[in-house]
Amino acid sequence: MDLTGGFRLDHSSSTAAPSRRTPSRGAPASGAPAVGAPAGAAPAVGAPVIGAPGIGAPAGGSPSTGTPTVGASSAEAAPRLPPQGGPGRRAEKGPAGGGLRARPADGGGGGLRARPAVTELRLSAFAGHRSAAHALGPVTLFTGPSGSGKSTTLRAYEALARLCAGDTLGEVFPDAADCVPERARPDAQGRRGFRLGCTVDGPEGPVHLDLAVQAEPRLRIVGERLTGRGRTLLATALRDPGRPTVQAEWHTAGATPVTRAPFPDDLLGTALLPLRVAGKTRGQLEVLAAAEQVVVGLRSAFACDPGPERMRAPVPPGEGRLRRGCGNLAEVLHRTHTDCPRRHHRLAAVAAAGCAGPVTGLGVQELPEGTVRAVLERGDRPATPLARLGDGELRYLALALTLLTGPGVLEMDRIAEVPEAMQSLTLLADGLDRGLDERQVGELLGLAAGIAADGHIRVAGTVGARAAAQARRTPGVTVVDLSK
Repeated sequence: MDLTGGFRLDHSSSTAAPSRRTPSRGAPASGAPAVGAPAGAAPAVGAPVIGAPGIGAPAGGSPSTGTPTVGASSAEAAPRLPPQGGPGRRAEKGPAGGGLRARPADGGGGGLRARPAVTELRLSAFAGHRSAAHALGPVTLFTGPSGSGKSTTLRAYEALARLCAGDTLGEVFPDAADCVPERARPDAQGRRGFRLGCTVDGPEGPVHLDLAVQAEPRLRIVGERLTGRGRTLLATALRDPGRPTVQAEWHTAGATPVTRAPFPDDLLGTALLPLRVAGKTRGQLEVLAAAEQVVVGLRSAFACDPGPERMRAPVPPGEGRLRRGCGNLAEVLHRTHTDCPRRHHRLAAVAAAGCAGPVTGLGVQELPEGTVRAVLERGDRPATPLARLGDGELRYLALALTLLTGPGVLEMDRIAEVPEAMQSLTLLADGLDRGLDERQVGELLGLAAGIAADGHIRVAGTVGARAAAQARRTPGVTVVDLSK
C-alpha cells in the first residue's frame, strides 16, 4: 500500500463519504489551493485543484478523470495515540437530504431507478484484497476456498453501511490493524492503512464513494471522496495531523464554487452532509441528492447470521424485531402470526418445503411462565417445537423469514425520512448455505431470486462450492468466484 505522502485512492471512480457532525474547530482559509495541501503550498501530487470550474477540475479544463491522492500529511512526525476508554461518539441521524428525486439515471430520459442500491463494492487495499472490484446484482453470492476473502468482502460492505448509519470508526473497526494488507509497509511516520469503496446506483445515476483509513498508529479517516456525473462532489483530506479533523470541501456552484469546513476524522463525511449543506444552490442540491442516495443505499442493510443454539429456547414476547443471531425467532413469529398473516402463511409454505415431515403451518404457543415458543404444525399429528428441529432447519427458517419480511420486522436502523417504496433492503448472509442440505439451499436460492426480482430486497452472501454450483443454475443469481 502506497503511504508515501498519504493514501492513494487508486480506483478510477474514486469517491468520498458523507459526513454528519461538525467539530467546533475553525476551518482553514478559503483560499487553500487543494485538499490535503498546507496553506500557501502547491497542490499535492495527484490532489484535485479546487478552482472556479469546480472541485476536481483543473482551471479552464474539464473535470479530472484521474484519482487524487488524499492522505496524511508528510509533516506528521509523531501522531497522537487515540484516547483510551472514552465513550464512543455517534453521528446524529438526521434526514438524508431533501428527498430522493426520480431523475433519469443516465441523465437523458433513461429508465428510472427509484430505489438506491449498491451495485459495486471496491476493495482497493483491504485485508487480503487488492485492487478488487465486484459488481453486485440483486442476488450475489461469493464463493472460493477457505482464506479467499469471502467473509472479508461482506465485512467491508457492512462496515460501509455502519459508517453511513453514523457509527464511529472505532465502533466499526475495533480491530482495524487486521484490515491492513499484510504486505503494507509503514511509511517514515509508521503509518499504515486500508482503502475501500462502493458505487450506489439510483435516481442520481451511479454515485461513487471511496474511503482511505489510517489504522496505525492512530485510527482515523484520512481521505474520502464522493463523485457523481463526472464531478467530485465532496473531498476530504488530512491537513493538520495534530487535530482530530479532516478538511472537507464540497461542490456549491453558487457565488462561491466550493465550501470548506473541518469534519471529524472518525465519522463518515458523506453522512454528515445533510446536516451541513443548506441546499440553496443547484450545486448544493446536487451534493445533497448524491449523498442521500449513498446513505439510503448503504444503510438499508441487515446482516443475518442465524445461531441455532440460541433459537431453541422460549423467549418473552416483545416488539418482535428479528435480531442478527435470530435468537428471538419465536418472538418474531408471534408478531407475524398476528400482524402479517399473509407473510406468515407464505413462510409456513416455505417451511413445508425445507423441513422434514409434513408441515401444515407455523404456530406460536404462549407458555405459563409468560414466554412464547414456536412450533411446526403437523395437521392431525402433534406440533413439533422448534427446539426439536435440526440446526439446518432452524437456519433455513430464519433466513426465509428474513427474506419474506421487511425492515419493520428486522432489528436494523430504519430510515424513517425516506418512504419504504424508495428503499431496497440488502440481506447480508455470511455462510448462507451453512448447515443446509441441497434441497434447502435450492429453496432459499429460488425464494431469494424471486423476491429480489421486484427490487425491494437484495442479497449478498457467501457459499461453499456445492451451493455455488446450484446458484449458477438458478436464474437471477450471480456467483463471484474469489479464487480466480
